[in-house]
Amino acid sequence: MAKQLDYMTMREIFSRFQAAEAEPKGELNHVNAYTLVVAVALSAQATDAGVNKATAKLFEVADTPQKMLDLGEEALIDHIKTIGLYRNKAKNVIKLSRILVDQYGGEVPNSRAALESLPGVGRKTANVVLNMWWHYPAQAVDTHIFRLGNRSGIAPGKDVVAVERAIEDNVPVDFQQHAHHWMILHGRYVCVARKPKCGNCIIRDLCQFEDKVL
Repeated sequence: MAKQLDYMTMREIFSRFQAAEAEPKGELNHVNAYTLVVAVALSAQATDAGVNKATAKLFEVADTPQKMLDLGEEALIDHIKTIGLYRNKAKNVIKLSRILVDQYGGEVPNSRAALESLPGVGRKTANVVLNMWWHYPAQAVDTHIFRLGNRSGIAPGKDVVAVERAIEDNVPVDFQQHAHHWMILHGRYVCVARKPKCGNCIIRDLCQFEDKVL
């Protein structure tokens, strides 16, 4: 685990990320808060591209909790059967849709606790929804962020909650809104698990990773 980088280094890192892509976007397709919740829940142990392919036609016919309930679990399975763990995910989507209709008037709640109470929605999913839909600077830590945070010193931590807290505590506030998107994209395409592309990395001179591949 790398040592936490100092404030000025953090400012420089996120200034470079911002200069490279000022408005980073999540890669999951959605049309409203509900479809975002569903898409993120389906993305566990699956690629964003795979989820987008499966939900393209699904969201045309079921873009609200009630429409999803009307569609039914078996028809939902037909749409998402190319995604890993599709049966369990289908059960969770139907359950969370029922809860949203019965307890929240068909609307997606915007507190982390309420979101986490939904079947199949964990802290990461809740943070993605809070950040992407309501523009709250929540930090959704996935495997890419965890790896990048610990390798580089941007946000070292022994678990995802510790890394999340390190981002919140150490990334300058003016970069907080997009911090997790910049980190996800950098971890997904540059600071990859095997043979990181350090030669193409815009922060390689600031990163503490000792085994750089140059």
